[in-house]
Amino acid sequence: MSRKRKRPLSEEERRLWERVATATTPLRRRAEPGPIESLPDTLERQEGEAGAGRPDMRGSGEPIPPFRIGERAEPRATATAPAGEGRAAPLSLDRRSLRRLRQGRAAPEARIDLHGMTLEEAHGALTRFILSAQARGLRLVLVITGKGEGREELPFPYRRGVLRRQVPVWLRTAPLSLVVAEVGEAYRRHGGEGAFYVRLRRRSSGPVS
Repeated sequence: MSRKRKRPLSEEERRLWERVATATTPLRRRAEPGPIESLPDTLERQEGEAGAGRPDMRGSGEPIPPFRIGERAEPRATATAPAGEGRAAPLSLDRRSLRRLRQGRAAPEARIDLHGMTLEEAHGALTRFILSAQARGLRLVLVITGKGEGREELPFPYRRGVLRRQVPVWLRTAPLSLVVAEVGEAYRRHGGEGAFYVRLRRRSSGPVS
């Protein structure tokens, strides 16, 4: 079977083709797709190309687990005081003194309210308050932190509940540990779970009474 010979374009067809050709923009040639890399491999390669002189911004020193698109990230623990360190047992005062505190017939000699403060502000205010109270010869003071309910959407330094866990740690750490004899959870009358009694040492170097 013989192939048909193409007939030449007529003058009118040639002029029409020239108009179409001049009004058309040629398409860019599509690049060939390269090999697909997993996200961890890509990040590792980019970090290696950036150089080893860049500081590590992770801060924790823990390796970041591999992560692939579509997987759910594992929740990371928030920075808090070590387990058990933010708790306080009742004061080991005699029964009569404890009963008077509970009934409201005795009260702390001074108090400080740390509501609304950041960790940095609260730490400084607490340190000044405790050292000043001990220098004045006070023996029992009240530190109010709040119960830590709600406001979890705030950033870490402003989040309620952080102070309640952190204050007992500060009180058991120098320089405050040198003047604090005991830390105990307050009775409801004085704030309950949102406050602490702090019993201070005497100014003399003698034994704590």
